[in-house]
Amino acid sequence: MTQPSVLVLGATSDMAQAFARKMANDGFDLVLAGRNTDELDAIRRDLLVRSPSCSVQCLFFDAMDMESHREMIDRLSPLPEVAACFVGSMGDEIAARCDAGALALILRSNFEGPANVLGIVAKRFEDRGSGTIVGISSVAGERGRKTNYIYGSAKAGFTAFLSGLRNQLQSAGVHVVTVLPGFVATKMTSHLSLPPALTAKPEAVASAIAKAIRKETNVIYVKPVWFVIMTIIKAIPESIFKKMSL
Repeated sequence: MTQPSVLVLGATSDMAQAFARKMANDGFDLVLAGRNTDELDAIRRDLLVRSPSCSVQCLFFDAMDMESHREMIDRLSPLPEVAACFVGSMGDEIAARCDAGALALILRSNFEGPANVLGIVAKRFEDRGSGTIVGISSVAGERGRKTNYIYGSAKAGFTAFLSGLRNQLQSAGVHVVTVLPGFVATKMTSHLSLPPALTAKPEAVASAIAKAIRKETNVIYVKPVWFVIMTIIKAIPESIFKKMSL
């Protein structure tokens, strides 16, 4: 009997690798998609050592090359049961305020690229009448803050996209999970001084996503404290919030 499979987009990120290990351990076959094919192959070999019974394929995938997304999805056979998108980049927030290229990188890598590829996946899942889509967004998209409002605006757009997709697909038997991890200890955040109480490990993110897939949860905060924090932040009146240093 064929095992269920999961497509991992942006598979070389720390969170994606932890998720791939978790899903392989849970009995899923894997399709790893990303730009660095050498790194993908190294991840594939590691997964096969950890979970010899699973099948692992690698596909080249460039989130920024949106014209190539449809062809890449069309090459999937069989179509996976789960598609999880870990694509994203913090970029250079300061440069993006006055440089069109830096701005486009943040917006396209955190919103346009992920939305485009997941939109294609969504149509395939809708036609089949089943599947789960997982999108990694961010608490930064919950409210614009002066320190990262460009990155935050891209994630806000992606969160809204996932919400609308969930509403569109619910009658077709397709579920959409929005993941709001908060701080995560990864290579992308290694230059930051993160508060331990608010920072999750990639393995915790992976476990939370796997649980959300099983229970068909709509939106998850990996650390529940972030739900409390963001509820408070969103409730602050704009006249006060604009004077705060967040």
